Amino acid sequence: MTPNPIVRRELLELLRTRHAAAAQLVLAAACAALVLVRWPTEGVSDLGGARSVQVLRVFGYGLLAGVVFLVPAYPATAIVRERVKGTLALLLNTPLTPLAIYLGKLGGVLGFTALLLMMTAPAAAACHALGGAPVRGGVALLYLVLAAAAVQLAALALWVSGRARSTDAALRAAYALAIGVCAVPLVPAWLVEGDTGLLGDAANWVRALSPVPAVMEVLGQGGVGSHGLTTATGAVPRYLLLAALLSAICAARTVRTLSQSPLDVARPPDVMTDDRSARDRRRRRLFFLVDPNRRARPISRWVNPVMVKEFRTRRFGRGHWTLRLIAGCAVLSLGLTYVAAAGAVDWGPGRIGAALVLLQTALLLLFAPSLAAGLISSEREGGGWTLLRSMPLSPGRILRGKLLSAAWPLLLLMCATLPGYVVMMTASPELAPQAQRALICLAATAVFAVLLGAAASSLARTTAAAMAAANVVLVAVCAGPLLVWLGRDAPFGHSAVEAALAVSPVAAALHAAEAPGFTEYDLLPANWYAVGAACVVLLAVLVLRVRRLGRPE
Repeated sequence: MTPNPIVRRELLELLRTRHAAAAQLVLAAACAALVLVRWPTEGVSDLGGARSVQVLRVFGYGLLAGVVFLVPAYPATAIVRERVKGTLALLLNTPLTPLAIYLGKLGGVLGFTALLLMMTAPAAAACHALGGAPVRGGVALLYLVLAAAAVQLAALALWVSGRARSTDAALRAAYALAIGVCAVPLVPAWLVEGDTGLLGDAANWVRALSPVPAVMEVLGQGGVGSHGLTTATGAVPRYLLLAALLSAICAARTVRTLSQSPLDVARPPDVMTDDRSARDRRRRRLFFLVDPNRRARPISRWVNPVMVKEFRTRRFGRGHWTLRLIAGCAVLSLGLTYVAAAGAVDWGPGRIGAALVLLQTALLLLFAPSLAAGLISSEREGGGWTLLRSMPLSPGRILRGKLLSAAWPLLLLMCATLPGYVVMMTASPELAPQAQRALICLAATAVFAVLLGAAASSLARTTAAAMAAANVVLVAVCAGPLLVWLGRDAPFGHSAVEAALAVSPVAAALHAAEAPGFTEYDLLPANWYAVGAACVVLLAVLVLRVRRLGRPE
C-alpha cells in the first residue's frame, strides 16, 4: 500500500520548525523535573505508591493542558492556509481523493502529537516505577484518554479549517471550540449534581463530552468538586465513545466540504443597507442595533486608522458580533450569581467569586491570544505589512493602533462580566474590597495577555506559530503554578507553593476573591510587581521588534 504523501509533507514541515523542537525539549525537561522532585533519596522508597500518584496527577493535568492548547493550532490552519495560498485547487486536482487529503492532514498533526507524548513516556514510566502508581487503569489508560482528546480536538480544528476563509478566523474558532468542549459540558453536571433522575443522567452524558472528567477519573480524582456528593463513574468509556463519535462526524463533514468545494467560488454580491428600499431599512432597524451592512463613516483625523482597519476587517471587531458576545457574557455572569443566590447550589461568597474569576480567566485565555497573536504575523504572512510600512505612519502609531484593536474588545468583555460583581456587592457590601482586588488582578492579566500575544506575533513568521507560542506561555504562567498547588503539602511545601502561585495572576485573583484553598497564601502585592515587570519587558521587546520590522529592506 502506497503511503500518503501528505502525511510526510505535513509532518516534516512541523518537525523542521524551531518551535516544534523547543516544544519537545521543554515538555521532556518539565516532565523529568516533576519526577526528580519526588524521587526517593538515601535508599528510601514509597511502597504504597503515594508519591507516584502525587507526581502522576500533576503530570497528567499538565499533559492535558498541553494537548488542549497545542493540538488545535496546526490543524486549524492546515486547509485554510492552502486556500489562502491558492494551492488547495492544485491539491484537489491531484489523484488523491478528498478522504486521502483529510487523512494526510490529520495524520501529520497526530504524528507530531504522538512524538510529543513519546517524549513524556520515560517520565510516566518513572512515575509508575516509583511505587506502582495505584490509579485506575494506570499510565496506559491516561495516554489512551489523551490520544482520544488529541484526535477529537484535531478533527474539530480541521472541520473549522475547511469552513474558514482566513487563518485568523480559523484559529479563533478552533480555540473557542477546544475550550468550549473542555469546559461547557461540565456546567450542567455541576448545576444538577446529586440528581439521580433522568436530568442527572443526561447531564452526566453531556459531561462526558469533555476530556477533563475522564482524566480526573483515571487519576483517582473523579469526585473532586462534587461538594461531598457521590458522583457517577464510567466517565472514561463514555468519553471514548463520544469522542470517537464526534471525531467521525467532524471528519465526515470536512471530507464532504472538500469533495464539494469548486475550484472557483463566486462571491455573492453585497448589498448595502443604504441601497435597500425604505421598507427593508425599517425592518433591519428592528433587528439590528448595529447594522453590519450599513456604510461605515469616514475615519476621523483624531482616530488611529490602523485600529479602525483592524475593527473593520475582523469579524469580532464588528459591532454586531461584539454586542452579541458582550450580551452572552453578561447573561452568563448574572446567571452564575442568580443560581448561587437562589439556593440551587450551596455556594459561599468565596465560591461565587472563584466562579466569576474563572469565567473571566477563560475569556482571557480564549480571546487574548486570538486577538493579539495575529496583529503583526498575519500582516507579514499575507503581505499587508509591506503596505503598512509604505504608508505615512510611524511604527509607534501602527503599534498603538494594533494594541488598541486588541485591548478594546477585551475591555468590553471584562466589563460584560461586571454585573455579577455588582450583584455580589449589593447583597454583601463587605465583599467590595475583595472584588476590587480581584478585578485589579484580572486587569493585569489582560494587559499581560495582550502584550504577550503581540510580542509573539512580532517574533513569529506565521500566525499559527505565534498563537501556539502565546497560548503555551500564557497557560504556563497562569495555569502552570496551579499544578504545583494541586501537589501542596505533598510533594510541595507551603513556601514552594506560595512562591509558585506568586507568579500566576489567576492564582492572585483567586486569592483576592478568597477562593477556598488560596486564602492561606500571601500572594499580593508580590504578584502585581511580577506581572508589571513582565509587561514592561514584553513592551520593550515589542517596541524594538516593530521598529526593526519598520525599517526599509
